[in-house]
Amino acid sequence: MNKKKKKAQLPFRINLLFFIVFLMFAGLILQLGVVQILNGEEFQEEIERTVKDTTKVPVPRGKIYDSNHQVIVDNKPLYSITYTPPKGVQAEDRLEVAEDLAKYISMDSDGVTERNKKEYWYLKNKKAADKRLKKEEAAELDNAEQYNTILDRITEEEISGFSKQELEVIAIKTELDKAYSLTPQIVKNKDVTAEEYAQVSEHLAELPGINATTDWNRDYPFNDTMRSLLGSITSQEQGIPADKKENFLTKGYSRNDRVGKSGLEEYYEDVLRGRKEQIQYTTTKSGDVVDSNTVVEGRRGKDLVLTMDIDFQEKVDKIVRKELKTAVQKHPYENRYLKDALAVAMNPKTGEILAISGQTRDGNDYKDATIKTLYDAHRPGSVVKGATVLAGLESGVISPGHTFYDLPIKIKGTPQKGSYNNRLGSVNDITALKKSSNVYMFYIALKMGGENRYPFPNNSKASFDPAAWQEMRNYFQQFGLGVSTGIDFPYESIGYEGPGISSAGLLMDQAIGQYDTYTTMQLAQYVSTIANNGYRTKPHFLKEIREPSRSGKQLGSVYRSENTKVLNQIEMKQSYIERVQEGFRQAFQDGGTVAMGGTKDYKPAGKSGTAQNEIYEDGELVAETENLSLIGYAPYDDPEIAFAVMVPNVGLGNDYRINYEIGFKIMDAYFNAQKGNNNDDKEQEDE
Repeated sequence: MNKKKKKAQLPFRINLLFFIVFLMFAGLILQLGVVQILNGEEFQEEIERTVKDTTKVPVPRGKIYDSNHQVIVDNKPLYSITYTPPKGVQAEDRLEVAEDLAKYISMDSDGVTERNKKEYWYLKNKKAADKRLKKEEAAELDNAEQYNTILDRITEEEISGFSKQELEVIAIKTELDKAYSLTPQIVKNKDVTAEEYAQVSEHLAELPGINATTDWNRDYPFNDTMRSLLGSITSQEQGIPADKKENFLTKGYSRNDRVGKSGLEEYYEDVLRGRKEQIQYTTTKSGDVVDSNTVVEGRRGKDLVLTMDIDFQEKVDKIVRKELKTAVQKHPYENRYLKDALAVAMNPKTGEILAISGQTRDGNDYKDATIKTLYDAHRPGSVVKGATVLAGLESGVISPGHTFYDLPIKIKGTPQKGSYNNRLGSVNDITALKKSSNVYMFYIALKMGGENRYPFPNNSKASFDPAAWQEMRNYFQQFGLGVSTGIDFPYESIGYEGPGISSAGLLMDQAIGQYDTYTTMQLAQYVSTIANNGYRTKPHFLKEIREPSRSGKQLGSVYRSENTKVLNQIEMKQSYIERVQEGFRQAFQDGGTVAMGGTKDYKPAGKSGTAQNEIYEDGELVAETENLSLIGYAPYDDPEIAFAVMVPNVGLGNDYRINYEIGFKIMDAYFNAQKGNNNDDKEQEDE
């Protein structure tokens, strides 16, 4: 009886099991139906979903030309191997690419660091390396700390036996690691051979992200001429400066872009940078690139045309360098502190810089230091006396033709002050400039300070109103002395302004250029303002901006021209300015302090200067020297060129007037070139 019951129960259980299985399959079929019919399209879209990203590819910078359209900064084409990583690429992937790429190119491994080697060893021995960090330690560290701890535990012995090939792989991977997603990174662009370029080109299918293309480096056909003025650009390793990162990134730069970091390259960065090529990449969710399309064509930067004629510029450089050498050779001991000679030539009517030169001595080597004409300020000496006379005339403390007898002045508590030659006799505003009377300027300073006694009682205390300091400086600043010249350059010094203390003696020093300091560029703007009848023009290096030409063989169309900009007209009567112009003319042509000007048919005018300058080392006076300066313009009745020369720290007792030699040889070279006469070329060759 029991046996029969058991046999009857068995089919029921099997049937129940089959029924449950049936229900499960039915549910699965129903779910598949829902997925396919109701949600199939949505899921298919998710599977096929892609991401579009746009990357920007750098283009060559604009070129720089001289005023005659000779290229002075060019782009030299180079073979280049680049890497553009897809999204989500891992270190192991980059290592694999590096190992494959190393089969076709050689790589300098001198820059490989200890950390680079450890990172390579870690990837090659990942399982063994990870075991060096216990689970308890790892739990207390974040991912970066875990990684760095593991690297620290890789021994020097383990990374000391790499082969040359392995080191090249490490060097390549180091460059690959610098790349940002979908942004080209230069792997190698120096000394890439034609064979390497061809080999990589043939195997691009095996090298994901690698491309064989062309790159560029800045090229200077005139070598070091004006190099410090032209400036430089960052390397790709340096990229955009950290202190200006946000500014550059908002303008569409990438972190590894090369940008101007000094000089005209920096000042005109927005013009020279060009328009990047924009490529839109289509990638899958996993980061694989499935398509790319150029959405904006790249265009190299616009070209700069400068105001300088490179041939004249080279002549001026040779003149300044040769005269600096000559001065040192003639008086080597006295001129042991003589390091620099600086000169600026400009068109006083337009502000165009015609030539600018700074030469510096380092032992027996002479190098370009043009930026010192803008950066270094010195006591100028008597060249400022034109501004002092005009300050006296306009303030009313003297009148045209006012005379003083040139005798030394002794203020109580200060050393006696006089002119270089105490036999100048009676001088007026014009002859005081012609003969360079210090005493005439002293009386202007005393009168501006409220001291009206004449002749000044010997060894008396002078009355003095400190407001005279600012009054005199206000007049000087109208010429650009002590303020920015406005030049198109990233930085310029405005000189040193000494404290305006209650001292008549120091204001007297200021009146003869023995107190505040000015740059050579400021002096050039000052004399240009006098030459230009009181109109202070903005000095500028840029003549025009040109669109990049399509052929590359000639300049493109004019994008913008730099017009003359008058910064201010000095607030002084024209008749007063004409008296100073006449004083400058007599100083050069009528037996004045720069009498050699009378032998020149281009009719120059101007003023020389000598300023005492003490040399201190560790707070101790080691030498007394002089700053020699010269300013001028020509022709005096219709000026084409104005110039300023500054030679600081010339030894005392020199009979070689280097400031005269430089100034007149610059004018000779300019007017000879205007006449088409270049016979002076041989004379200017370096000895």
